[in-house]
Amino acid sequence: MEWRTVVVIVLVVSLCFFIVPIRVGPDKAVEEDAELFAKYVARYNKSYKNEPAEYNKRFEHFQKSLRHIKKLNGLRSSQESAYYGLTKFSDLSKDEFLQQTLLPDLPLRGQKHMIASYYHQHLTSSVNRVKRLTGIPSKFDWRDQKVVGPVASQESCGACWAFSTVGVAESMYAIKNGTLYSFSVQEMIDCMPGGNGCQGGDICSLLSWLSTSKTRITSETDYPLTLRADTCRLPKIAAKTSGVIVTDFTCDSFVDAETELLTQLVTHGPMAAAVNAISWQHYLGGVIQCQCDGSFNSLNHAVQIVGYDTAASIPHYIIKNSWGPSFGDKGYIYIAVGKNLCGKINEQAACNISR
Repeated sequence: MEWRTVVVIVLVVSLCFFIVPIRVGPDKAVEEDAELFAKYVARYNKSYKNEPAEYNKRFEHFQKSLRHIKKLNGLRSSQESAYYGLTKFSDLSKDEFLQQTLLPDLPLRGQKHMIASYYHQHLTSSVNRVKRLTGIPSKFDWRDQKVVGPVASQESCGACWAFSTVGVAESMYAIKNGTLYSFSVQEMIDCMPGGNGCQGGDICSLLSWLSTSKTRITSETDYPLTLRADTCRLPKIAAKTSGVIVTDFTCDSFVDAETELLTQLVTHGPMAAAVNAISWQHYLGGVIQCQCDGSFNSLNHAVQIVGYDTAASIPHYIIKNSWGPSFGDKGYIYIAVGKNLCGKINEQAACNISR
């Protein structure tokens, strides 16, 4: 065999060794992603499992979510830091998550309240957002007082504004009267004048209407949740049911004044708050410390603040969400205190309630 032939054979064999890994590596990763996606679709019983075109579209979003989750987990600074993984939202693009789950127009809704008599802005030094706490405990959780209702799921209905406000009303009534009742979120969705039902709303507008009109918030039993906007049934059932009335409220901005917020939380009760939840798409647990813009123009969701823990290794707020108990930590999210994260925490709701 001539030496040229030997050289050609060696080169061809060598090229085979180089070519095979380059071609197989990505295919194997895609196969693993596909297997993981199939399990994901089955777990969450996704409706598109038998629709090839939609299935492939969702798979692409799912792969991007996997890469983003890896990046987020790479930013963890400790075992207590927020950690991320697959959720029921992981097959959505970031824009779809914003449009379908959150309230993109919340900043526009919120601007009109800044000139209202019930709006108060609390300002302290931005250098020291959380001053030394005096007169309040280092840890407080209203759930320990049995005045916080169970975590609800808004599903595809964009009524976080109603869930958070009604949740605070439930807590305020329980603090005052010693009994926790479930009030009607559906009444807010159907009956608020000028509201958009499942398409959006805001905390302060809802409270303003309830307080001015003296409209009673009825019980969940008398006006059950359907999670779709419908004709208001309150006139038909008003004579047959009792309820509570919001007698007074304020909407407060606590940006750069978190000590005041903590004090209000302890001395008054849980609060409804406007936040930026765009980074929560893949949240599983732990304390959010970064990747959560705190500007007013980024507000897009409403939640309840039910407590805090400043004695923890990462001081944090305890946030009750409305995406069901399977999301986050049994429906709850934790956000670091002292960093003005997630647009927090803008609005305090339902100060005084009577039956």
